[in-house]
Amino acid sequence: MNVTVLKFGGSNFRHPEDFGRVARHLAKRLAAGENKIVAVVSAMAGTTDNLKTVMLGVNKQAKPSNLDAALATGEMLSACLLEAAVSRQGIPVMSLNGYSLGICTNSDFGRASIESVNPSSIIAALQENDIVIATGGQAIDQSGRLTFLGRNSSDLTAIVIASMLGERSCEIYSDVPGVYTADPYLVPGARLIPKIAYGTIARMSRYGAKVLHHRAVEYAEKNSVTIACKSLTSDGVVSGTIVTGHGNAPSVTLARDAAVLSCGSLAERNKLRALLDQQDISAICTEDNRGAGICILSDVDFALRIVALTGNRSVSVGSRTAVTELGSSTLRIHLEDDYTRAVSRAREIHERIYPGTDGKPVAPRAAKQCSAHSSLLIGTNDAPENTQ
Repeated sequence: MNVTVLKFGGSNFRHPEDFGRVARHLAKRLAAGENKIVAVVSAMAGTTDNLKTVMLGVNKQAKPSNLDAALATGEMLSACLLEAAVSRQGIPVMSLNGYSLGICTNSDFGRASIESVNPSSIIAALQENDIVIATGGQAIDQSGRLTFLGRNSSDLTAIVIASMLGERSCEIYSDVPGVYTADPYLVPGARLIPKIAYGTIARMSRYGAKVLHHRAVEYAEKNSVTIACKSLTSDGVVSGTIVTGHGNAPSVTLARDAAVLSCGSLAERNKLRALLDQQDISAICTEDNRGAGICILSDVDFALRIVALTGNRSVSVGSRTAVTELGSSTLRIHLEDDYTRAVSRAREIHERIYPGTDGKPVAPRAAKQCSAHSSLLIGTNDAPENTQ
């Protein structure tokens, strides 16, 4: 069965009418001759953070399994809305969520790891429908409980589905058409990278780049799935970066709200670092006038849960902005208390790496806003950004 797998991040769904725009794009793809389509969706921009805020407002000690089930409803809502929009186009369509996708994980709630896949339910849905909408970032464990694959993990769901269906490519749609040498919303002259190696973008992701999830990239490399990064605009599709086996470029990443753990001693820090390494969490050792510490730039929520489970009360948790300079043989991390200063440092580093690129950011700042509708749907007005 010839299937096209596409993933639409939360930035594609800022307004209810955006579901119609995506549905029309899918209809055009079918009209152009494509056979079947699986569209993986994220929650509307801001929804995941809002859901978490509401849950913790009800119970600050909510069980991880309870929290996972709540956060998954954001993607479920997106899937229902896109199914409705596609159905309005007169196209046979069905949506599937984590309970029926055929993806089984362990029970590490908050960032579960995939253990097995079974494509039978998706194949059955495709036999009866031209388009299947799949919820991103969720699966079930061996007991049938819903599990969350981690923040911004809809990429991973899309890559897994492409692989399990025997497809060798997957299209990822976000608010930028590809991978840049820095955040194009913040850094003037950030350059689009046309081709990039799996290892390079996975490393960028672990140190703060948001375009692709590092576990999705690693799964794609392991299963030989090529990733095509694109953007759906009012003028049509803009193609950007191809992620494959080759391609490299120095880059600067900026991770706002990086977690900084202050430890009582070097021995304590090294023990904690080893624990995080066992969980495949990238942790950087730091030493400054505040003492020995660890900086975590990705999988932060899951990492903090692991640290809390140790029961070590001598570890204090703070938040800073991390600016990372990445090259083939370079890794330099700068921690800043002030976000504006961090942005300035990122621009300075990028200008040093790519002279003559100073100017205005290449994309409008407004594009980074979250959806106003996500807060209305779940009853909170505090809607931080989610670009999953």
